[in-house]
Amino acid sequence: MTSLRRLLPYAKPAFPSLAASGVAAVLASLCGLTFPLVIQGIIDGPIAHRRLADLWSPAMLLIGLGVAEAVLFWARRMLATRPTMRVEATMRAALYERLQQLPVAFHDRWPAGQLLSRAVSDLGTIRRFLSFGLVFLAVNLATFLVGVGILIALAWQLGLIIAALAIPLVLLSFFYESRYQILARRSQDQVGDLATIVEESVLGIRILKAFGRSAHLGRSFGRQARALRETELSKARVMSVLWAVIIALPEIALGVALILGVRQVAAGSLSAGTLVAFFGTAMALRWPIDSIGWLLAMANDTAAASERYFEVMDSPLTVTSPDLPVAAPRVAGHLRLRGVHFHFDDAQSQAGGPKETLRGIDLELQPGETVALVGATGSGKTTLSALLNRLYDVTDGQIELDGVDIRDFDLSELRSRVSVAFEDTTLFSASVRENVLMGKPDGTESDVRSALEVAQADFVYELPWGLDTRIGEQGMSLSGGQRQRLALARAVVAHPEVLVMDDPLSALDIHTEAKVERALRSVLAGTTALVIAHRASTVMLADRVALLQDGRITAIGTHSELMAGVPAYRDLLASRDDRTDTQLRNTQEAHA
Repeated sequence: MTSLRRLLPYAKPAFPSLAASGVAAVLASLCGLTFPLVIQGIIDGPIAHRRLADLWSPAMLLIGLGVAEAVLFWARRMLATRPTMRVEATMRAALYERLQQLPVAFHDRWPAGQLLSRAVSDLGTIRRFLSFGLVFLAVNLATFLVGVGILIALAWQLGLIIAALAIPLVLLSFFYESRYQILARRSQDQVGDLATIVEESVLGIRILKAFGRSAHLGRSFGRQARALRETELSKARVMSVLWAVIIALPEIALGVALILGVRQVAAGSLSAGTLVAFFGTAMALRWPIDSIGWLLAMANDTAAASERYFEVMDSPLTVTSPDLPVAAPRVAGHLRLRGVHFHFDDAQSQAGGPKETLRGIDLELQPGETVALVGATGSGKTTLSALLNRLYDVTDGQIELDGVDIRDFDLSELRSRVSVAFEDTTLFSASVRENVLMGKPDGTESDVRSALEVAQADFVYELPWGLDTRIGEQGMSLSGGQRQRLALARAVVAHPEVLVMDDPLSALDIHTEAKVERALRSVLAGTTALVIAHRASTVMLADRVALLQDGRITAIGTHSELMAGVPAYRDLLASRDDRTDTQLRNTQEAHA
């Protein structure tokens, strides 16, 4: 009930329609309960007294009750369907919005399949319960109480036998409910794990095929599917016992009532019509009784789905806009890092404390200056780039933009001022134009074309529909270099105050890289830029170079100064350029 109660704020707008749906269902059930009473009148009246002409009125009444019952059940479904679908849509929109607000650290921990199953299958379970299960839990209880009242009015001794069913049914239902609840949650978690494997298989299909590992992941999928199957079978076993008891108890009660009823009819203390009406009413109560187990299972599935939904909704927003964000005017883009420390929540050092990725970064970028950040793999370069527009927040120290701590900016304002081009290029299943304009939603056609020119992405005009060509999921229909150039165009289209580029030219060939570098110089001349560089050719774009080692800036200067005076910098760049030259020679030899 605690889990289901949390759905109230979302379900509240649908309550009037659900109440009307419940009323329609109750009236339809009452029509069904009236049938045996009309038949009682027929048996004890026209049939007992052989007045067949009097059958017309009750016959027309039965037809009317049948039509009314059908119409009311139609109305019940129509009244419940639209508002509960609106509830589902509202909850899904709220979940999507929450996922956009949650920090990157949250998404680092949560598999996409688990989030997908919560947004699709769990919300579908909640909708079905609201539109059907919740209504019929109330309707069937009301029908049972009214039906038992009718039975007691017809023959109180026999009615008490049926009423006594409630006690063992409630006890057994709660006993099996606790066991089913655990299995319901386990099943839904396993559905999320299975969705994760499918998602990874689809996104990584090229890798799986290239390394011949499709069968390996297929075995993992099979293990997860078998585990889910076992859980579903366990649920079925629990429900089968409950259903068997729910079906057996009424049968026993009806058998006892039948024996006693026949004896009363034989003794003349009960009419045949009353006995028929009694058992007609009792049979009409079979659905409300039989459905108890199923409705309780649906309620438990919904409670588990609600818990899973609110696990995401309750996740803390650690990266948020301040209550009173600074309305700083756009100026030159002066960026300053003061004593910046950062560690991931789940990273532990050998001593047991947090393992810091960045350990006291001090770095200043003057307006319009380009600084290259160079360091070995794992030194913290990419982590540092993610701090500048608050994909993560510093754990100590501060980052200032034009003299204002970036945590004092509104998030959307900050991210319009600081644009990032990541090394791991992500494109969306949308048109070329839409992918570029994600960096500037209100951009014009001219902005798009200028950005594409800077990124040397003129290949888009040769695509089947030019800028309107939809590229496949993750941009896999394009080459690595083409994807990287589109990502670069997306970063520069907004003309940000600060441009952060994480190895932006790594996937380009030598000739294209030279063209992009020439075009970038015009952009970098008017913006502050931090370029994570792995090659000397990229470093040459910068006014100064910062060497990052073990989470600290150990040297800052021009490329020439560091080459002359810092052996670690010289060795790092030399080894990478040697690898680049070797790759280039191998490529040329292969073409030859």
